[in-house]
Amino acid sequence: MTTASSPHNPQSTVDLGAQYITCTPHYAKTHQSFYDELLAGGILKPLISPIDGMVTKEGDCNFVAPHGVSSIINHYLKQSGADICFRQRVTQINLRDNKWEVSRETGSSEQFDIVVLTMPAPQILQLRGDITNLISECQRQQLESVSYSSRYALGLFYEAGTKIDVPWAGRYITSNPCIRFISIDNKKRNIESSEIGPSLVIHTTVPFGVTHLEHSTEDVQELIFKQLENIVPGLPQPVATKCQKWRHSQVTNAAANSLGQMTLHLQPLLVCGGDGFTQSNFDGCITSALCVLEALKNHI
Repeated sequence: MTTASSPHNPQSTVDLGAQYITCTPHYAKTHQSFYDELLAGGILKPLISPIDGMVTKEGDCNFVAPHGVSSIINHYLKQSGADICFRQRVTQINLRDNKWEVSRETGSSEQFDIVVLTMPAPQILQLRGDITNLISECQRQQLESVSYSSRYALGLFYEAGTKIDVPWAGRYITSNPCIRFISIDNKKRNIESSEIGPSLVIHTTVPFGVTHLEHSTEDVQELIFKQLENIVPGLPQPVATKCQKWRHSQVTNAAANSLGQMTLHLQPLLVCGGDGFTQSNFDGCITSALCVLEALKNHI
């Protein structure tokens, strides 16, 4: 759920990850309070813009985030009252005097009573320190079984007043080896402005993503541009671009029998959660969050 801003105008944004949220009739009931809250706060609104090639099932509702999909995350972070530190890469987790000592790539280590890990499963397995001995063989096998698709997303930002003349707000592409999805983000969100230029996002196919995973983003960006010209000819030159590599994009196989979370240690508590333990969509994230919360409540 990443939204990037144009370096020329922070109000010009593009969703590089999740594009819209699909709610099934089942989750419309079980997660109704979450949807009601986000809709009431204007964080979500119904998706009414045309998405060419979108497959919809009967009873499904699609929603879009008018302020970018990361506004959903910001809403919950703000509600939590938590002190948030970004760009802190955890490298080691060790047991020290019945607390967790967490080391990061830069800066000193810190101690915590409880640790919740929500990064992709392969990154949990890459952590060093005592955590490596605390993961049971069964849990290790479960974490190793989690698999992900890989893809690239390319965001393009245009000058105010630029016209992109296509009849759709988003389009699924089935006949291109490189490009799977294109969205004109401001059109998808049903927002037109004379002061803010349009933004466009391209998602690659998974086979393309896997093949070019270790290539430079500059090379990948060039390849995407070439294919984009075939699909939407004559696009103007963007004023800025943002190429995002999703090494761990969507979960293709979740951890078996994990019930939404995995408790690695009880005293002190160390819990894993996230879509790797459910499914890669908004409701999968909520389900895992509720399961982690239950584990914390039982412990506290």
